[in-house]
Amino acid sequence: MKNYEVSKDGYYGEFGGSYIPEILHKVVYDLQEQYEAIMNSKDFKEEFHALLKDYVGRPSPLYYASRLSEKYGCKIYLKREDLNHTGAHKINNSLGQILLAKKMGKTRIICETGAGQHGVATATACALMNLPCVVYMGATDVERQKPNVERMKMLGATVVPVQSGNKTLKDACNEAIRDWCCNPRDTFYIIGSTMGPHPYPEMVARMQSVISEEIKWQIKEKEGRDYPDYLMACIGGGSNAAGTIYHYKGDERVNIVLAEAGGLGVETGETAASLNIGTVGILHGSKMYVMQTEDGQIIEPYSISAGLDYPGVGPMHCQMFKDGRSKVLPITDQEALDAAFELTKLEGIIPALESAHALALLPRMKDKFKKDDVVVLTVSGRGDKDMQTYLKHIKN
Repeated sequence: MKNYEVSKDGYYGEFGGSYIPEILHKVVYDLQEQYEAIMNSKDFKEEFHALLKDYVGRPSPLYYASRLSEKYGCKIYLKREDLNHTGAHKINNSLGQILLAKKMGKTRIICETGAGQHGVATATACALMNLPCVVYMGATDVERQKPNVERMKMLGATVVPVQSGNKTLKDACNEAIRDWCCNPRDTFYIIGSTMGPHPYPEMVARMQSVISEEIKWQIKEKEGRDYPDYLMACIGGGSNAAGTIYHYKGDERVNIVLAEAGGLGVETGETAASLNIGTVGILHGSKMYVMQTEDGQIIEPYSISAGLDYPGVGPMHCQMFKDGRSKVLPITDQEALDAAFELTKLEGIIPALESAHALALLPRMKDKFKKDDVVVLTVSGRGDKDMQTYLKHIKN
């Protein structure tokens, strides 16, 4: 049995590591040297948990979805990260990293964002902590996620639309790393997903692990055991999925089923299904499965969901997928839209497009479910930000 813990060099099996420009060696090395001691300190733990409780509003509910359960013939619980302050799981990580940044003496914060939720969460944390914030966001995502852009600006962040590539999350990451290279001394880069050079993948996973920590005691209260039969989440870079499975990685009683963005279909080339069609490569400081050509050029990803529109996946997820510990299904845009409308009508919950990909796993897995199976599915964010897209596709 594997627990998929990170090695001292930052690897989960063959994936991970720290592939960075020389100018960032010292800043990343300092982070590697300090992050565990800071995160394990009494002061950090007390401040972080107080913020999660009193500012974010944790624990997030574990809601029994009775009508959804009836339709799919099992017991379906929704982990409601959409009810967190700022509307998604991203705030857990942003608050943790900003506390880390302050304890390391950093005075300027940068981040990347796709769907805008990590940008909003980081801008929120910066407003709370009185630190300047620059958010890099692909110009395509700026257009399709306008409500979140306005929220970031209202919170005092500078939003930089990125015009390179296909103007989405990958390109925002590129620009954030360029900024970091130019300002390594005073700047802390808050990465929103389980990607980037070591220690970011493990650091983000640990900060999001509050999700599975809560699932353990919440499911015990409701079902008399502290584990479900199935855990489900969407996966792009991998932060909400990592948080959902963190305390169950080595528990083989639990089936892990994740949804990545199939776009228009993996066979069309218009997709972001990095695990299903990617090959091993280096992207943004880490060794992972990447959508790339034979000579290592990145293939531009596509998804209706800005938060899943990324050509790679965090290293822990790559190793778990390679070993068969997690099953990852590519979900098309249409499947995600159908799942979003279904949840809205059956349970009165409008999910984020990212979360809708996880919900679309239910019809795919229906034949596998038994009546007494307990399924926990993480609704990683709420759908306010995606109303523009939903309205274009709604069926009267």
